[in-house]
Amino acid sequence: MASCQEQPEFYYGADLSYVNEMLDCGGTYRLNGQVTDPYQIFAEKGCNLVRVRLWNNPNWTEYSNSDDVFETIRKAKENHMQVLLDIHYSDTWADPSHQVIPATWKGIADLNILCDSVYQFTFNYLMRLEHAGIMPEMVQVGNEINIEVMQNRDTSDTKNIDWKRNVALLNSGIKAVRDAGGQAKSIKPLVMLHIAQPDHAYEWFDSARVNGIAPYDFIGLSYYSNWSDFSMQQLSDEVARLKKDFGKEVMVVETSYPWTLESFDPAHNILGEQSLDSGFRATPQGQLQYMITLTQKVIDGGGIGVIYWEPAWISTSCSTLWGQGSHWENATFFDAGHQNEALPVFQYMKHPYTK
Repeated sequence: MASCQEQPEFYYGADLSYVNEMLDCGGTYRLNGQVTDPYQIFAEKGCNLVRVRLWNNPNWTEYSNSDDVFETIRKAKENHMQVLLDIHYSDTWADPSHQVIPATWKGIADLNILCDSVYQFTFNYLMRLEHAGIMPEMVQVGNEINIEVMQNRDTSDTKNIDWKRNVALLNSGIKAVRDAGGQAKSIKPLVMLHIAQPDHAYEWFDSARVNGIAPYDFIGLSYYSNWSDFSMQQLSDEVARLKKDFGKEVMVVETSYPWTLESFDPAHNILGEQSLDSGFRATPQGQLQYMITLTQKVIDGGGIGVIYWEPAWISTSCSTLWGQGSHWENATFFDAGHQNEALPVFQYMKHPYTK
């Protein structure tokens, strides 16, 4: 299945899930000293794919819900950027340690009923986007699904996967994307499955294939060097192996690197000194070189895209679940010490790569 939207030669992407919240909190973004709409900045700098997360019913925040995500997609499209919709199938963060079932689905023991809930949630939201003329080009069925999805327990089991249940739920989401695409007038979204870290990808996708995963189009990987045992060259080799053995296009859909180790608010920064790669300093130029080098390695392996995670999560007066400010302002694309002026890292999107 293919999208009617022309696929670029390479995706230079940004996860902008936090942008609307940052703007509502009074955050500003500057380009050449002038306050500028962040969507416009990313588009002008070469971003051609916006990734945005969707939670089912996050009653602890007013963001990453259906209405907020709708606005992110609308604004991305207005600025002529394609969209990757990242459905977490949870009311909060889904990752390799947490896959928590949405509260409204908790207690559903009948797998068929739960599969139908997944299908209806996915299909109905995509049709809402279709009716508004903003269907995404790609849909991620689950986020960092290294462990079993939508776990109906208080603490996520990170060791054991009931593959029959796991595949049934994922296949319901995939079918919903395909069916919505079948009713779409123009864009028929492609399907991505996303695993954190290349270290764990091959085994997961092989198990999914053995257990009857439905056809999908993209393999998405998170690559954070401090949480991976793979060097950039090993990442490149694994991208090539995944592409060859599974016959899918491969993208790095999450990566980041700090431009400083300084903190600008009370919130503890997640990427500290332990996150540094020995070849790149925590400076604006080091961040740029990290992204250029990583992108070239992905291209060398036959990958078709790199998405930076939360390059616009700047420091504001608002709070997260864990404290006031941003836990990521030292790894954004904006200089917190100079009124959030755009940093050199944007240049990676228009760098002359060897292809």
